Amino acid sequence: MKKGFPMQPIQEIAERLDLTAADLMTYGDRMAKLRLPVLQQNAGRPSGRIILVSAINPTRAGEGKTTVSIGLAQGMQRLGARVALALREPSLGPIFGIKGGGTGGGRCQLEPSTRINMHFTGDMHAIGAAHNLLAALVDNAVHFHSELDLEHRQVFWRRVLDVNDRALRQAVIGLGGRLNGVPRETGFDITAASEVMGILCLAEDLADLKRRLGNILVGFDRAGAPVTAGRLKATGAMAALLHDAILPNLVQSSEGVPALVHGGPFGNIAHGCNSVIATKSAAARADYVVTEAGFGFDLGAEKFFDLKCRSAGIWPSAVVLVVTVRALRTHGGGNPDTGGTVEEIRAGMEHLYHHVESVQAFGFEPVIAINQFAGDSEADLAAIEAGCKAHGLSVARFDGFERGGAGGVALADAVIQATVQQQPPTRFLYELSESPERKILAVASTIYGASEVVYNRAALKDLERIRALGYEKLPICIAKTHLSLSSDPARVGHQDGFELPVESVRICAGVGYLLALTGDIVTMPGLSASPAAQRIDLSDDGEVLGV
Repeated sequence: MKKGFPMQPIQEIAERLDLTAADLMTYGDRMAKLRLPVLQQNAGRPSGRIILVSAINPTRAGEGKTTVSIGLAQGMQRLGARVALALREPSLGPIFGIKGGGTGGGRCQLEPSTRINMHFTGDMHAIGAAHNLLAALVDNAVHFHSELDLEHRQVFWRRVLDVNDRALRQAVIGLGGRLNGVPRETGFDITAASEVMGILCLAEDLADLKRRLGNILVGFDRAGAPVTAGRLKATGAMAALLHDAILPNLVQSSEGVPALVHGGPFGNIAHGCNSVIATKSAAARADYVVTEAGFGFDLGAEKFFDLKCRSAGIWPSAVVLVVTVRALRTHGGGNPDTGGTVEEIRAGMEHLYHHVESVQAFGFEPVIAINQFAGDSEADLAAIEAGCKAHGLSVARFDGFERGGAGGVALADAVIQATVQQQPPTRFLYELSESPERKILAVASTIYGASEVVYNRAALKDLERIRALGYEKLPICIAKTHLSLSSDPARVGHQDGFELPVESVRICAGVGYLLALTGDIVTMPGLSASPAAQRIDLSDDGEVLGV
């Protein structure tokens, strides 16, 4: 256990949520899944208050949003609150790429961190297997000229892999003669961007899971009619592969806060939130639930409200925005790697104020969490506090990385006060009855600051097909860079009045939204010139190093 308290047996953690040993499917003595009957029992229990943790647009290394979420929960526990975490599972892509592990850091980690980061309880692999089984059934139907009469040039169900591999973004399969299938162009997405991942995270129960899986649109037949996973008779087998993966995982934080860690859709590509089942389970068994949504508020948090909350019928009681000196310096035109001036911090505050307005669009006044890093100057930290207070914002410093829950108590107190003071009603950015174009514009103008949305020819054809097939009433999930409010990752700082280019609009009928891809966003990331994988090792005594 790194820099924390001794890990407790998972049964003791479960007892804090009124769970018994019979309620658990254990993976050793430190990890477990909640059994299916528990999920059914949760429906009759009162719901605790949900606290959403988001952030401003981060730098490439991230701003410690998960660390803050964990430290906030630990701080609340120190104040005597009955609290639980509901967080996403890490993807192997970032772990071996640039960001490293996804379980927090320092004295604010999920434990056992290495197991959670690498393989965990096998959920990611099960999702990848279910996704790729459907891909195999699609190509099998094409190969045998099944009665579905699939048009191989109109198949758009790609395969997935849970590591970053740019060489697989575009591929040609079926080479080598008639026995190897029909040659066609396709490619790979990362597993966290899989529609099956999104389905798992929005499904309410097994019946809903199977319904959503059956609705997956994989392509079209020669007459132009849609072909779904249900028509391919793939639903049952896919659900069978997910029979354990749908059950939320129970672990603990560095200080023994119960944590339901389940599902991991990417925030810049998919909807960036942990599973509905895990969130509702935590809310049924704790007075407060701390959850987070991927990347900045413009991505994960907007989707938390407009997609997850709309689908699940939930609504948070408070919103936390994480800021750091280095991110504000970046958005103020400085270089966080070489230091800078307080003026750069003040300039970067305009970027924070933009996100505050986005939070207010959903009816909340956010609590600003200043995540402190070693080397942050007092002048910079004081400038952030002064700017927040001048705008009437609740603000608290957080140094949980070094101090654990003790470093999160001030933030915890501010958040608890926020849950008492505000209970805003449900408020979405758009109605489902509006056109896809109006929904995209509502998000782009209100949350990003765009003045116009521009569609290329492919996207316009996608929208024509969406209307022809009757999918226009689905909500919108926008895939966009996480580094900027715009679609250009280099365009940092406060943005206003720009054009948002939409390159394509995919029908994700199973998960239940339209996926609008903007700018140069890719659904399979690549490794950097110096990937984290080169610094990860296994010691002679079996300890994983460098994660």
